[in-house]
Amino acid sequence: MEEHFSELFKESGIFANREVLSPHYIPQHLLFRDKQIADIEKAVTPSLRGERGRNLFIYGKTGAGKTSCMKWVMDRIREIPVIRAKITYVNCRIYNSRYRVLGKIASDHMPIYAKRGFGVTDIYEKMINWIEEDGKILIAVLDEIDMIRDLDDLIYTLARANSDMKSGGITMIGISNKVSFKDVLDPRSLSTLYENELVFPPYNSVELASILKDRAASGFKKGVIEDESLNLAAAIAAREGGDARFALKIISKAGELAEERGSKAIGTEEIQEASKFAEEDIAYEIINTLPDHQRLVLYAIAIMSTHGSRYKRLDQGDESFLLSGDIFSRYSSLAESLGKEPKSSRLYRKYIADLEMQGIITAYESGKGIRGHTRMIKLSYNPSRVKEVVEKGLFKEGEVEGYIKPS
Repeated sequence: MEEHFSELFKESGIFANREVLSPHYIPQHLLFRDKQIADIEKAVTPSLRGERGRNLFIYGKTGAGKTSCMKWVMDRIREIPVIRAKITYVNCRIYNSRYRVLGKIASDHMPIYAKRGFGVTDIYEKMINWIEEDGKILIAVLDEIDMIRDLDDLIYTLARANSDMKSGGITMIGISNKVSFKDVLDPRSLSTLYENELVFPPYNSVELASILKDRAASGFKKGVIEDESLNLAAAIAAREGGDARFALKIISKAGELAEERGSKAIGTEEIQEASKFAEEDIAYEIINTLPDHQRLVLYAIAIMSTHGSRYKRLDQGDESFLLSGDIFSRYSSLAESLGKEPKSSRLYRKYIADLEMQGIITAYESGKGIRGHTRMIKLSYNPSRVKEVVEKGLFKEGEVEGYIKPS
């Protein structure tokens, strides 16, 4: 038995510290983000003094360092011996409703009230009393805030809480990849906001190369990876939008490939191959952040793609495509089978445009001859894998089998 597991405990010839290469690792110094960190610190300073500060909304593409900078600041806040604020970090991909967010706040600071059985009103009143008892400020950091299903209700509840309290208050810090996420808010919710905004620019290839070299110095064994390979990974990530997480995934996966092959170094071949794996990982992460109906559209495309397409473009060889109108019909049927009202054709076209922009699908104009003039669509990734990702992230247990699993 020991022989079977001996390879698992064998010292790596490639990695020195894998954790350092993780996108979730927070280094002591975040390169090229001094200004953004200073802006966050400036924004939260009134709250730390016990004053009602302005809410802050942080925007930027995936991998721009938003969450890392916020967590870095939070770690420094926790080192302050005496402050008049309490802080809660909420991953809104997990805590994706008003009830769950309020429950997370209760769990962090009022665990006696975090048990099941308390409704939104009960938790809200307990939270108000807890804040008022000594006039503290609650800083609620809402990461991926656009993932909250009843966002209007949450923002209105937290913002209006300041009006209900005689002392103390709540400061919201929302983090989102989508600058336009507030466009969907009700005017009632928007009117309660009093916020600053901070936009994180994407990293360029030079910055990404420096970040990778900094991480590689302690993440890999000495001499394992040369600047040529790191620069290539940085260039690929810069071309894909300046995503530092993508860049880190590339070199980490490249290290795994080199180790599997018994190589003592990571070359450009491993970097090129690893970038394809990393691109798929990022795509599947993006899928999980899409709105429910957009994921249903993608699910319809995945289902239809697994059954094969009936239409081919002569100038694209054997590649097969789906017709946009057929996808819309399938999406509408899926939505109705789940008790959801299908969105309009106008919104459907927007969903398709967004999926194309993010590289998840490819779309072409059909030209004349195929049901008039329509769009021909092809999934960019493995249909079965996309279907599996959507099912896991969108449907409750039993829904797929009971309602919409294709025959």
